[in-house]
Amino acid sequence: MAGSSTFNLAPTMATTAVILLLVFSSPPAVVAWKDSGLSVGFYRELCPKAEKVVRRVVTKAFKKEPGTPGDIIRLFFHDCFVRGCDASVLLESTPGNTAERDSKPNNPSLDGFEVISDAKEILEKLCPQTVSCADILALSARDGAFLASGLDYAIPTGRRDGLVSKADEVLPSVPHPDFHHDQLIENFTAKGFTAEELVTLSGAHSIGTSHCSSFTDRLYKYYNDGAYGTDPAMPAAYAAHLKKKCPPETAAHNDTTMVQLDDVTPFVMDNQYYKNLLAGTVAFDSDMALMDDPETAALVELYAREPSDYWTERFAAAMVKISKMDVLTGSEGEIRLNCSKVN
Repeated sequence: MAGSSTFNLAPTMATTAVILLLVFSSPPAVVAWKDSGLSVGFYRELCPKAEKVVRRVVTKAFKKEPGTPGDIIRLFFHDCFVRGCDASVLLESTPGNTAERDSKPNNPSLDGFEVISDAKEILEKLCPQTVSCADILALSARDGAFLASGLDYAIPTGRRDGLVSKADEVLPSVPHPDFHHDQLIENFTAKGFTAEELVTLSGAHSIGTSHCSSFTDRLYKYYNDGAYGTDPAMPAAYAAHLKKKCPPETAAHNDTTMVQLDDVTPFVMDNQYYKNLLAGTVAFDSDMALMDDPETAALVELYAREPSDYWTERFAAAMVKISKMDVLTGSEGEIRLNCSKVN
């Protein structure tokens, strides 16, 4: 299956369910697939019910809280972009070491830890010390995308869990909500991703929430023509809407006030994000930055114009590529008994 992933559009979508073969055009994805040491169906003999258990747990969480897919996809992204997909983001801080989850970009904004823990608890009873936390997180992100969009795709498994988690490695590794275009390109290129994949993965902002502190500078402290105020690129009505939800005091990092990233279809993963971008109704500087370059702007326009399936298919391929970043396999790392601490 080199260079391809198999997925289907679930019957819950307006589109008829079909099985498609998607060949993603980026050469790095092909190399990663062949050399990652992962395989689709890795637990078929070792723990046959593993993927079903994970989906059942994620589905239960989704029914209770429809924002779960956005939380888990972000958790997955922040794991893989730091030390690779090794579940290091799940480790708790210990005396003498502040872990990734307690870094400024992740705390208090990351959520979804309990979903991974619940799946792990069940799987430890079913198949002791067999299914890694890294695989549970990757599968959960896939299942979150399925629940939010109806798009199902195969995810390779066989990852092992890392032993190290350091808070000071997060800030230099993950993209920031105030990044400009060149900073975004540099960040994603360093991880082996193309400009097209950057735009594709940014579409995850079609679901999920953000703390106000991630974008209040655009509302109150944007410097323009010698004065501080609201970013002139933000439509007045949208700025007023955000200011109502995010008054100045929500700029504090520890403030817990949150807003939906997409007010139109907040719990559906679709191409509405790209339509919002064209209208300027997005909260982050880093989102608007995609319109600052002809190449990325053209992709935004393409995804906004085509049916949502056109984007979600490409999003699935990019998620598979993320899932193979710097993975630990074979005898590397360990299979944790508890996702929040090393054995």
